[in-house]
Amino acid sequence: MINKINKLAKIEFIKVFANIFENSEWIAKELHEQRPFESFEDLSTKMILIFKNSTKEKKLEVFNKHPSLADKTKIASLTKDSLHEQTVVGLDQCNEEEFEEFKNLNLEYKKFGFPFILAVKGKSKNQILENFRERINSDQKKEFDEATKQVTQIASLRLEELKKKI
Repeated sequence: MINKINKLAKIEFIKVFANIFENSEWIAKELHEQRPFESFEDLSTKMILIFKNSTKEKKLEVFNKHPSLADKTKIASLTKDSLHEQTVVGLDQCNEEEFEEFKNLNLEYKKFGFPFILAVKGKSKNQILENFRERINSDQKKEFDEATKQVTQIASLRLEELKKKI
C-alpha cells in the first residue's frame, strides 16, 4: 500500500489527502514533499506534525474551515467527511429544540474566533451538547489548545478510515 502512495502523482496525492485536515491542501502539498514514506504510520505521523508545527495563523485557517456542528442551514456545504461524521452520530436528526441549542451555542462560540471543533465519532448528541456547554465557558488559550487537539484527533480518525480504503 505505501508503495502505491509513494508513487502517486502530486495532483492525485493531494486529492487523496487534502481533506484529512478539513479542506487544507497546503498540508497535503507539504506532506507530498516528504515522500517516500516508510509506512502508512510514518505518513500519518508526518502529516500530524505538519499541522502541530504550523503557526498559530495556519492552525486558525484549518480551524475556520471546519463546519459548525448541527447547522442545518449549511448541510449542503459540508465536505463528504464532515457530512458523514455528523450524520453517523445523528446530528442531522436533532429535534427543533436541539437544533436551536446548537445554533445558539455555535453563535456564542464565535467569540473564540473559530467554530467549536470536536471529534464526534463514537459520541452521542447528548455527549456532544454536554461538551459544547462546558467548553463555551472556557478561555481563549484553553479553547485554542483544545481545538488543536480535536483537529488532530479528527485527522487521525480520517487517516485510519483512509488506510482501510487503500
